[in-house]
Amino acid sequence: MPELLLEILSEEIPARMQARAADDLRRLVTDGLKAAGLTISDVSTFVTPRRLTLVIEGVPAKQPDISEERRGPRADAPEKAKAGFMKSLPKDTKVEERETEKGTFLFAKVEQAGEKTRLILPKIIQDALAALPWPKSMRWGTGKARWVRPLHSILAVYDQEGLNLEFAGITAGVTTRGHAFMAPATIEVSDFADYKKSLKAAKVEIDPEVRKKTIAEDAAKMAKGAGVVLKEDAALLDEVAGLVEWPVVLMGSIDAEFMEVPPEVLITSMRKHQKYFATEDDKGNLAAKFIVVANRETADGGRKVVAGNERVLRARLADAKFFWDQDRKTPLSAKAPQLKERIFHAKLGTLDEKVDRMQALAAELCEFVPDADRDKVRSAARLAKADLSTGMVGEFPDLQGIMGAYYARHDGEHAKVADAIAEHYSPLGPSDACPSKPESVCVSLADKIDSLVGFWSIDEKPTGSKDPYALRRAALGVIRLIIENKLRLPLLTAFRQSQGLYGTGAGEAVGTDLLSFFADRLKVHLREQGVKHDHIDAVFALGGEDDLCRLLARVEALGEFLATEDGGNLLTAYRRAANILKIEEKKDGVSYSGAVDGDLLREREEQDLFMALRDAVQSISAMVADEKFTDAMSALAVLRAPVDAFFDKVTVNADDADIRENRLKLLSMIRTALEGVADFSRIEG
Repeated sequence: MPELLLEILSEEIPARMQARAADDLRRLVTDGLKAAGLTISDVSTFVTPRRLTLVIEGVPAKQPDISEERRGPRADAPEKAKAGFMKSLPKDTKVEERETEKGTFLFAKVEQAGEKTRLILPKIIQDALAALPWPKSMRWGTGKARWVRPLHSILAVYDQEGLNLEFAGITAGVTTRGHAFMAPATIEVSDFADYKKSLKAAKVEIDPEVRKKTIAEDAAKMAKGAGVVLKEDAALLDEVAGLVEWPVVLMGSIDAEFMEVPPEVLITSMRKHQKYFATEDDKGNLAAKFIVVANRETADGGRKVVAGNERVLRARLADAKFFWDQDRKTPLSAKAPQLKERIFHAKLGTLDEKVDRMQALAAELCEFVPDADRDKVRSAARLAKADLSTGMVGEFPDLQGIMGAYYARHDGEHAKVADAIAEHYSPLGPSDACPSKPESVCVSLADKIDSLVGFWSIDEKPTGSKDPYALRRAALGVIRLIIENKLRLPLLTAFRQSQGLYGTGAGEAVGTDLLSFFADRLKVHLREQGVKHDHIDAVFALGGEDDLCRLLARVEALGEFLATEDGGNLLTAYRRAANILKIEEKKDGVSYSGAVDGDLLREREEQDLFMALRDAVQSISAMVADEKFTDAMSALAVLRAPVDAFFDKVTVNADDADIRENRLKLLSMIRTALEGVADFSRIEG
């Protein structure tokens, strides 16, 4: 079947937008084809810095013919309604009146031949190009069309012939161009195979995955030849592959004088500003070699390109070395007072005030973090933000915390203090390492809790997709710090302490609302580990639980219990009891939560259930208090047999009103017993 080939050639597309643009182009065009009744067999997209390419195989030569019957308005409907129906039909369509069970209606037999695909493709493509949602777009010249960068040409070929298509003032043709520097001549193509082969010969690799593979393999080979190892960086590889159409891997050297600068500085400077790959020696230390990817071949094998990149890097690193030398002339502690000049938030004061709160809160949190040295925690908290006043962090904001640790070590601070400074922003995401050293944990918790409580106090909470202060990330950070370090930290207590440091009272409402927010974040965190969100709901619904480790132990025990046959059957029994109670309490207008009268228990099965429930409620309460949640679940399992026997043999809605009331109270005991462990009404499935 015919093939559709589309290429949009433009000035350089930002690397970060390329993959999304290719996906959007695929979606918009295929949706347009589907709406036109055209089915396809395969679709592929390719993207380079200068071109978006779409190839669709198996596009039918014409739309399918339409043969259908349409029912219109009633025969006695107003003329305006009937005229509207007639207008919606193709020309010369026959209309007749027909009797139905609901009256006489107009019916039309529509026979419509399918349009040639070649005639409808231009509009589908034009609509797709106009609707492509760039994060940022522009207009150029006198036209009104928008694109990420000015367009140069459009290639549109269907069934080996060009399409009559125009967009942004450019008429589509059957030609493209090769590499901008090495093969800029016009190339005429007839289909995708010809297109791909011709561009390859013209020094353009259209497939980003092939470019990535070429870069990775050539860089690794070149590094090995120099006796170093390429430092893996998947994100940088993705970006660099989006910067070149014909990757040429080269290696340069870092001057020895810069190797005394912290490796994080060198890597950040090379990666962020120059898009260079770092290398390491066999011990994992930064090596004095870097990998640069050029976008063209040169007659001298890249020597001038390497020399130029080394010259640019030398200037970059000279600035970094200057900051490194200057910052160390005064101790980190001398830079801390400058935080008074930096606003944390207009309603929450300066960074210096935040540090005061962090220091006090971190010291209080030492009580819940085993082996934390309170003095070192206070020192680390006081210095944690001081590097924000350094020249290095001003130039490389990503290094905040890291540079503070280097300066603290230079000043003779204890290693634990330096480590806590370096780690207090962590974890920054799910893949980031979580601090485990006691002092680091205390300072990191204090920083995040202070921010969360502060922004909650001024009602600056995350809404929908907006989270300008990264509070969701902060909450997940607190959750990971607590869970991964197995801390028995009562969150409500920590929230109250933090709120008190703001000088706005105990803040019970803030703490309760914030705890609910943590419950939602905990579900997100545990969902990846296979923990069901409704199990977390069932435990949180009991209220008063702010110890995440205890909560997780309870959730784990609940999950294990519900996975057993006893657990599943008891859940069914709970729902049956709860449903009966709900119906009868609504009908009678009373609650049956009172005490059961033993003298009214007539049947053996209800007597056995009463005894089992009485014992279970007492033992479960004691086990939960002792945090023996697995034992509490085992105590619930014992109830299965008497509960099953009760529902099999006993009629709850007895004729005797007193016996009926007593049996409903017995059902209430079932509900109470199970809800001593979790709110089973929250469990789904």
